[in-house]
Amino acid sequence: QVQLVESGGGSVQAGGSLRLSCAASAYTSGSTCMAWFRQAPGKEREGVAARDLIGGSTYYADSVKDRFTLSRNNAKTTVYLQMNSLKPEDTAMYYCAAGPRNSCGSWHGGDFASWGQGTQVTVSS
Repeated sequence: QVQLVESGGGSVQAGGSLRLSCAASAYTSGSTCMAWFRQAPGKEREGVAARDLIGGSTYYADSVKDRFTLSRNNAKTTVYLQMNSLKPEDTAMYYCAAGPRNSCGSWHGGDFASWGQGTQVTVSS
C-alpha cells in the first residue's frame, strides 16, 4: 500500500472549476493505476476518473466526460483532477485511490488497496 494525500477541494458556484491533487508516498506496482471516486450523501460511491500510469490510458465516467481531466506528474506520484463546468450534482466527497494496473477502468473500489482521506467538493447553484 501507499499513502495518499488529497488536496484542492472546496466550494464553488455552478460553472466554476476546481483542481484536486493526490500525492502518493511512492510509485510502486501497487499504485500503477490511480483513480478518483466520489460519494454524495445517501448515494453509492462511484468512480470518476482513472489513469493507467504505465500505458497512459485514462478512463472517465460518462457523467464527467468532457468536463474533467486527469493528469499526472513526471514522477508518477501525483495525479491531478481538473474539474471544469462544475454542476451541483458534482457535490460529493472525493477520494483518491491507488491500485495495480488492472484496477483501471473497473470502477470496483475493492480492487484499490490504497485510499486517501477524502476532500469535499461543494457546488452551489
